[in-house]
Amino acid sequence: MKLSYYPETDSLYMELKAGPGTETREVTEGLNVDLNAHGEVVGFDIDHASKRCDLSTLETEALPLRSTKAG
Repeated sequence: MKLSYYPETDSLYMELKAGPGTETREVTEGLNVDLNAHGEVVGFDIDHASKRCDLSTLETEALPLRSTKAG
């Protein structure tokens, strides 16, 4: 899983699976889900992320992580 924030558009992308999305569906205004060719969710895009989410803190609980990376 990878989180990417784009300040120029104030959007947050949550990549759940590596690989290209072939279809984007709007769940609600400002929230889109990307699907691959098999219909599996590969990511979410949140518009106006700083207004919808607290971007100052990232917490994880009980994830079976093998590694972490901060960029």
